[in-house]
Amino acid sequence: MTEQNRGKYIRVATVIAARGIVACVWIYEGLWCKLLSGCSSHAAIIRSLPALIASVADRVLFALGTGEVALGLWILSGRTPRAAFWAQAILLVIMNGGGLIWGRHAIADPTSMVIHNVVLLALAWTIADAGT
Repeated sequence: MTEQNRGKYIRVATVIAARGIVACVWIYEGLWCKLLSGCSSHAAIIRSLPALIASVADRVLFALGTGEVALGLWILSGRTPRAAFWAQAILLVIMNGGGLIWGRHAIADPTSMVIHNVVLLALAWTIADAGT
């Protein structure tokens, strides 16, 4: 079944699936990579930031991980999808920018990271634009 949305036809099931996919990325990145220390490169990037931030790297990782899990749950909820998109966009620009400036040595393939995040944001925008 399709639903008309500002002149577009979008399958509600497709939007729900897209929300689940984007949410899984954030929950994985937050829970596994940061809170459970499953991705050592994330900690290495945080530790390469300016001294003030690097000195509290464990707390920064915990805060980022918790925030990413919360963001994933927000996306799953479907509430205020445009605000969720902007939160994702701002967070990715800050994290990618900081990582590329200070922690580039800890990023195996910076170009791939940027491309993957552009794709993630494109899918996130599709969800926000659908408004469901």
